[in-house]
Amino acid sequence: MPYSTALFDLDGTLTDPFEGITRSIQFALEKMGAFVPAAEDLHWCIGPPLWESFRVLLETENQEQLDQAVAFYRERFTVTGLYENNLIKGIPELLERLCDAGVTLHVCTSKPHAYAGKIVEHFGLMPYFGKVYGSELDGTRSAKSELIAHILQEEGAVAAQTVMIGDRKHDLLGANANGVAGIGVLWGYGSREELSAEQPVLIAQAPDEIARHPNGFALAEA
Repeated sequence: MPYSTALFDLDGTLTDPFEGITRSIQFALEKMGAFVPAAEDLHWCIGPPLWESFRVLLETENQEQLDQAVAFYRERFTVTGLYENNLIKGIPELLERLCDAGVTLHVCTSKPHAYAGKIVEHFGLMPYFGKVYGSELDGTRSAKSELIAHILQEEGAVAAQTVMIGDRKHDLLGANANGVAGIGVLWGYGSREELSAEQPVLIAQAPDEIARHPNGFALAEA
C-alpha cells in the first residue's frame, strides 16, 4: 500500500546546514572556554539533539553546563546560523510530486520548531508541508521516537501508511520505534553503514529515487 503520509527530517535531508551549525557550535565552545574542533570534525553533530552533541564535546553530564552551551549556540544560530544553509538540489521537485500525488507531508526535526519553521519558510518550502514539527526549546521531543509518536497522534496518521525520511540513524530508529517505514538518504551526514544497520525500506542517493520507490509512492514517471 502506498504511503499516505511522509515525514521529512530537515538538517541534512531538506537542507545542508553545515556552515551554520558548525560555526554556532564553535562559538558556543569558545564561550564555554572549551576546546574548539575544526568545522570538518563536527559533521557528526548534524542530526542528533544539541544536548547529546555538547555532552560529548564538553565531556560532561552536568545539565547546567549543557544548558549554557545550548544557550550560547542559540545566541549565534538564531541571528546568523539559521540562514547559513543551502537547499538540497532536487528537493522542491520531489515535494511537488508527492503533493501532486496526494501524499500529506510534514517536517519532523529535532531542531526547535520555532527555528525550523523559519528555515522552511526561507527556502519557500512551506506550501508543501501541512505542519513543521520540531522539539520545544527545552529539548522536549528532541528524540525522534517521541516526536514521531507525537505527530502520529496529532495528525491521526496510520503508522503502516507513514514513512520517515532522513539522513541519520536517529530518523530510522525513531521510525522503527513507531512501526513507521524508514527511508535513509545519502546526501546528508549519515553513512550507508549507519543507515543500513536500521533496516530502512530504501537508501536513496538522490531525491528522485524516493519518488521511484516501487513499494512506496505510486507516482507517475516525470
